[in-house]
Parts: sequence; C-alpha cells; structure tokens
Amino acid sequence: MSGHISTTGAMLASPRCGAKTRTGGACRAPAVRGKRRCRMHGGAKGSGAPRANRNARKHGLFTRDAIAERRQIRALLGEARQLLKGMRFRP
Repeated sequence: MSGHISTTGAMLASPRCGAKTRTGGACRAPAVRGKRRCRMHGGAKGSGAPRANRNARKHGLFTRDAIAERRQIRALLGEARQLLKGMRFRP
C-alpha cells in the first residue's frame, strides 16, 4: 500500500471523459489517450458506428407526410363511426 498516492497521481490528473451519463452528470472516467472519451463512451479502438451506417437509416414512419396521412385516416374513421352511430335503428 506504500506509494499508492504517488502511483495514482498521473491518473487523477489525466483529462476526464466529456460524456454525459444517464443520470445527467458527467462521466468521471479518464479519457483514452489522444481522445476526449473514455473506453466505455466511444474512446476504445473500433467503437462507434461503422462507416455508411445502415442502422441509422430512417424508415419514414414519422415524416410529415406520413403523420398527415394518419391524421386524415383517423378523421375519416371518426366520421364513419359518427355516421354509423346515427344510422342505428331505434324502436
């Protein structure tokens, strides 16, 4: 245990990761040499998305046109329900 303070001094003085954690605070892990993030937040070799990331492609479900189309369909269905409710036979 002797010399513990002298061996950890360099790590304590090293730059810290700039990532934000799930709780909103800053990550306190040391950054990888030559990078601004720690090994867990993207500083490790090979981390991050691949080039031409196919996982980041958009599917179009939330485009303005798709949202407007769904609104129109919902409005038409509501009108149809109201019409059917008014056509019910009452003795």
